[in-house]
Amino acid sequence: MNAQTIVTPAGERLVLIPEAEYAALIAAAKDAADNAAFDRIEKRLASGEEELIPSDIVDRLLDGENRVRVWREHRGLSAKQLAEKAGIAKPFLSQIETGKREGTVDTLRKIADALSLTIDDLVG
Repeated sequence: MNAQTIVTPAGERLVLIPEAEYAALIAAAKDAADNAAFDRIEKRLASGEEELIPSDIVDRLLDGENRVRVWREHRGLSAKQLAEKAGIAKPFLSQIETGKREGTVDTLRKIADALSLTIDDLVG
């Protein structure tokens, strides 16, 4: 590295390097940060803290489909299975999925827990 050190009148030491070397250092720092972020996500995926969501599920959610139904189907559960797992009546779950009823925060929390989601995933 072609560096030159200078001292300011206040005694501060500064290092001067060619601009191309500076740009290379910045690029290397960005690569290191990207690699660290990738490693963190990879660990969270391996531990189950994060999950990859298929694009068709994301598309359905973005298109405004009922979130409870989309997540239930993604998890491979029938309405009966989800209702039992959440401790609610199947007709009530059906009404939530069709939009006839909204469900209380407590009910949505039970559904979210049964689907291994946060409540924000259902109401976001």
